[in-house]
Parts: sequence; structure tokens; C-alpha cells
Amino acid sequence: MATTTSTAAHMSLASVTLEVADPEAARRFYSAFGVDTYIRLRASEAHTTGFRGFTLGLTVSGPATVDGFVGAAVAAGATILKPAAKSLWGYGGVVQAPDGTIWKIATSAKRNNGPDTRTVDEIVLLLGVEAVKATKQFYAGQGLTVSKSVGSKYVEFAAGQSSPLKLALYKRRALAKDLGVPADGTGSHRIVLGGTAGAFTDPDGFAWEAAAPLAPTPS
Repeated sequence: MATTTSTAAHMSLASVTLEVADPEAARRFYSAFGVDTYIRLRASEAHTTGFRGFTLGLTVSGPATVDGFVGAAVAAGATILKPAAKSLWGYGGVVQAPDGTIWKIATSAKRNNGPDTRTVDEIVLLLGVEAVKATKQFYAGQGLTVSKSVGSKYVEFAAGQSSPLKLALYKRRALAKDLGVPADGTGSHRIVLGGTAGAFTDPDGFAWEAAAPLAPTPS
């Protein structure tokens, strides 16, 4: 038990790999979108239909930056699932990339009092799971540190020191509703999570593999 705990203490999300049918087309899209430094791409023809059970979220400084990322994504071929708008928690919108990946761009700021910085403060991989508490316990057992927990509704894990990525859990149906899509979906999630420990698969079928952290963005 002591050895497992010591090894697990270093566990964190180090990379996200999207499985796409056309890596070159996806690379062009994500470069134009402005998020290519945060993800990796891998060719895959794995069968998938409907909601893939996750979203990638960009947390930014203000509404102008939200609009900038949404506009860049749409110009590069994304579909708007939810137009950027104010809400109780801030301002944000949801887009779907041509490869099918859903992205949410949001800020807690409601007033548009700054320019479009095109800078990402945080990127969150939000997994839609059937049982939040059970999956939380599973990941804690793998060595991820819980940084925030809201009962059986939402869980957030601490990010690694050298990674811009954060992992969070939400009820699958609640996540689909928040994104504006039906919750039904089958087949591959079309995403592979890179961790600082060994390979495993979580209770909802999300696959992890050993991966080195993303390289720092050149200054």
C-alpha cells in the first residue's frame, strides 16, 4: 500500500490526444483556432456516433477573448452549438470542431472591459461520467489529487506543475445538456489521456496512456 501511494502521488494529466480521421485537416483547424499547442492529434477510424462524453474548455480573461476564440473557430470551419452569451456565471459559448470535438470557451467576467488577448488561462478536460462519486474515488486511487468537489455533481483534480491541463468530472447527461447536445452516443470517445503514470481505462471507458508533458509554448 505504501509503495502504491508514493507512486500515485505524482499522477496528473499531462497531455490530451484527439483521435481524428484526417490529422492534417485537424492540424490546420486547431492552428487557426489557436489551441494547437494544447493538444496532440492521432489518426483513427474508430467508430463513434453522437455525444463522445467529454468537452475541452478554455478559460479566458474576458468576453472579448471568448468572442475571439469563437470567431476563429467558426472561421476555420467549426459549428456553433451555443452562441456566446452572458449567464449567471459569466460569459461563454460552445463550438464543435470539424472532427467532432466539442469546445467550450468561457470567462467568469461579465463586463467586456478588456481587449481580445487570445490567451488561454486554463484548459479543462471535462469528462461526462455516469457516477461522479465512484469515478472520483477511482481517480483518487490512481493518484490524482481532488482540488474541488461538489457532492455527486462535479469534481475537479489538481493540475500538474508542468501541465496547462486540468481534469474534471461531471454527470454525462448534465454535461450534454450544458453543451446543447443529446446525451446519447456510442463507440469510441476519440480521445486518449496522457498521464504521468501507467496505462489504464476508467469506469466510463476513457483510456489513459503514459505520456510526457506537453512542451512549453515558445515565448
